[in-house]
Amino acid sequence: MSDIGDRKSHHLDLAQWAQVNGNEINKFFNYEPLLGSFPKSSIDLPPLKIHKSSLNAPLWVSSMTGGTGQAGPINKSLAKICGEFGLGLGLGSCRPLLESEEYFEDFNLRPLMGDKGVLFANFGVAQLEEELKRDELKKVFSLCERLHVDGFFIHINPLQEWYQPEGDRWYRSPLELIKDIQSLKPSHLALGVKEVGQGFGPESMRSLIELEPEVIEFGAFGGTNFSVLEELRTKKANKNEELTKTSELCFVGHTASEMVSNVNQILNDRGSNQTHTTFIISGGIRSFLEGHFLVENCEGQACYGMAKPFLEAASGGDEKVRRFVTRELEGLTMARAFLKAKALNQLPGRS
Repeated sequence: MSDIGDRKSHHLDLAQWAQVNGNEINKFFNYEPLLGSFPKSSIDLPPLKIHKSSLNAPLWVSSMTGGTGQAGPINKSLAKICGEFGLGLGLGSCRPLLESEEYFEDFNLRPLMGDKGVLFANFGVAQLEEELKRDELKKVFSLCERLHVDGFFIHINPLQEWYQPEGDRWYRSPLELIKDIQSLKPSHLALGVKEVGQGFGPESMRSLIELEPEVIEFGAFGGTNFSVLEELRTKKANKNEELTKTSELCFVGHTASEMVSNVNQILNDRGSNQTHTTFIISGGIRSFLEGHFLVENCEGQACYGMAKPFLEAASGGDEKVRRFVTRELEGLTMARAFLKAKALNQLPGRS
């Protein structure tokens, strides 16, 4: 009884600090305490199959960085914790490995992940076009084998490349390249296609879904904008000289919620929601509540991806990443039990 008395006393002491006047999050969810039950454990989430591999939870660490000494400790910490929890991890651009062995160990994360979790390599469309022209695509597949990845992304980033002073160009439709690579890749390697901060418009998404790659990652407008990043880098290099290119181009794109709506429309237009593609909903997602809302609204198989929150956690080492992932997955477990996502068209200002 003394414990109960102490608890009640604490309630009285703290009640004045626990007053609320509503919360923005209630726009997105209905709280249904009668309809759920407490999960059997603090983390109790459904697995998600991606090609021949599985995630233990619908959470993906989106591609960030690689090819520099600073990236090594970050990537290794993320890989270790992804292995512990069975999450997915996308490597940063693996272009440096096509040119040199110097940073191979920064990307060689499978020994740290073990056999749990899903690991994807990551190549730019321009690099793959060049390898295909030289009939050396086998070099890419060989690198994937050495890294023991489950698959690889082709990242599509024309605006980033345009703003980047040393940016690459490609001279045929990425859609054609994707088709070629699909026909040439080993069957055990999953193919993913992703954007890097602007997302995909509805016709690009429609064309991509028709090809049915194993994974499509949004990389939607709303998180780290690599076009802005490259413009800022150029300004710094030019000592703030005025740029001749149009800055407004940095801000075109499609948000994650807009892309979920587009995916749903495309799947409905096909007459069936069945697709072999898994969607990684990413682009400005900062918490399990945002991720849960968008995944619940997506009519295809989906998980959510984040980059910046993981990067911030990884700056504090393994234990900080572990605490962050634990909070994220425990929160997601409770959200799935008691929160029902409102439909996107029910949100204020949408019809």
